[in-house]
Amino acid sequence: MMKKLLLGSVLAASSIFTVTACTSVNATTDTTPTAQMQKNHKDGAMRGPMSKLDLTATQQAQIKAIMQNKRGDRTADRAEHQAERAQMDQQIQALTNASTLNSAAVNRLADQQAAKTKQRFIERVQTQHAIAQVLTAEQRAKLAQMKEDRKGDDEGRRGPDHREQRGDRAQQGM
Repeated sequence: MMKKLLLGSVLAASSIFTVTACTSVNATTDTTPTAQMQKNHKDGAMRGPMSKLDLTATQQAQIKAIMQNKRGDRTADRAEHQAERAQMDQQIQALTNASTLNSAAVNRLADQQAAKTKQRFIERVQTQHAIAQVLTAEQRAKLAQMKEDRKGDDEGRRGPDHREQRGDRAQQGM
């Protein structure tokens, strides 16, 4: 029972990472035509929700600097993250294939994954805070409303009881 719980924790942590990565990719999707997006991007204009906040040129420059600072050197980071993921996958595979589960090793991997998730969370909140400090009270309120509207859109696509239905199907053996 304990082995299943530990293995489930590791799988849940890696699932959270995957969902977070996919969500952040989907969150930047816009409905404007690609050519227009590329033109705006080349001109340095904001995209996504920020484009709807009527930002001043100074605010745009400050937010752009915050985002560039957050990104850092993506190519070097990407290679490092890929190597870390490959190593983690190898360790998980070795644990999975072992005749007995090494609980201490599973706990170490879970702690490593939790630390990475915690760091990403902290960095995301720090970035959101820095951007919020650039915005006026009205712009912050409008951004908050857009986030709420987007949450409502997600429920509309999936339905308000999406998770409950999945749980019911699983219990019914479907």
